[in-house]
Amino acid sequence: MRETISKSSNGMSPCAACKLLRRRCAKDCIFAPYFPSDDPHKFSSVHRVFGASNVNKMLQDLPEEQRGDAVSSMVYEANARVRDPIYGCVGAISSLQQQVAYLKSQLALAQAEIVHLKMRQTSLSALVTTNNSKMMILDEGSPPSSHMFD
Repeated sequence: MRETISKSSNGMSPCAACKLLRRRCAKDCIFAPYFPSDDPHKFSSVHRVFGASNVNKMLQDLPEEQRGDAVSSMVYEANARVRDPIYGCVGAISSLQQQVAYLKSQLALAQAEIVHLKMRQTSLSALVTTNNSKMMILDEGSPPSSHMFD
């Protein structure tokens, strides 16, 4: 059986996109810089969610310096959509926002507890100081003990 995936013109194996689409990887393939042959899952998930034609159009509409970031975003969104077909990355963002809100409330409770404990420590220190002062006054004002004259 003859292999349907051909090598690109530079002798390297075709990019992951051309492998999946079973087409010849041209020298100027728009997918090749962003979907290397050693990471086929990356293009597979993007293709499943967006479709190769749409990805091709999006990449062609962008300047080259922005394409890498766009591919990273598409890969993130595609992976999120595969995990959560309804909400995608919005579900992940919402979950993270809920965690942040919960952790903020826990931090506020911990800070309030610290303030409470510091106030309690200050009150106890003042009470101990007051009691020690009263004890000293009592010791100074009390009559000499009877065993001192024995």
